[in-house]
Amino acid sequence: MNPLKIVAVSYLNTYPFVYGIKESGFLQDYRLELAIPALCADRISSDGADIALVPAGALPVIGKVFPLSDYCIGAVNKVKTVLLLSHQPLTKISTICLDFDSRTSVQLVKVLAKHHWKIKPGYKKLEPGEAAKLNSGEAVVAIGDKTFAIRNQYPYQYDLAEEWIQFTGLPFVFALWVSRMQLPEVITRPFTDALAYGVSHIPECLNYFSEKLPPGEDSLGYLLNNISFILDERKHQGLNLFLKYMQDL
Repeated sequence: MNPLKIVAVSYLNTYPFVYGIKESGFLQDYRLELAIPALCADRISSDGADIALVPAGALPVIGKVFPLSDYCIGAVNKVKTVLLLSHQPLTKISTICLDFDSRTSVQLVKVLAKHHWKIKPGYKKLEPGEAAKLNSGEAVVAIGDKTFAIRNQYPYQYDLAEEWIQFTGLPFVFALWVSRMQLPEVITRPFTDALAYGVSHIPECLNYFSEKLPPGEDSLGYLLNNISFILDERKHQGLNLFLKYMQDL
């Protein structure tokens, strides 16, 4: 049997999952790749992965997949690393630049603009890496670890998870684990146990990844307080509502 091909997001918010996969001992025969969220979706679409942590915003376009576990990258309050950064207040924003890395945040900002903020900006797609360098009169959606370095360049910062929760009263799901085909329990059970191990060993996870942590940031506080890893019923409700709003776009 070939090794299990797993693709996970390469950001700090996914380190607990990666730590569990690598260090729990529950998984033996696997190959792990780390990529930005948009590429995780591409891997599962092209059969380049058996299991992937995919952006919620990619679900309508990646074809049939199977939910794999009760774990996700979610938020029940501020998420800190999915932001609309701007030099202008919302009502004066004319153009929003969109981070290449994530389809979810791109769709989320459009939903919020139309239904929550009631604004009609133009949108500009950025090339890979541009979001980390942009600092002009434009507003930009930026996600992931790059936000730690660039957020203070902008006087106006809007946390997209917090805005969604204010708008809907529901938590938000940024990414969830799926498989390309229905996998047997002999695979899904140890995989889920590995995720659970990582989420329950966050301090050890941060020691493991100590050389990769963003400097000057409270990584422990971020993972404990801003990222919500359990895919519960209310998150399912938030996810389904988001997918419904995406259809409206």
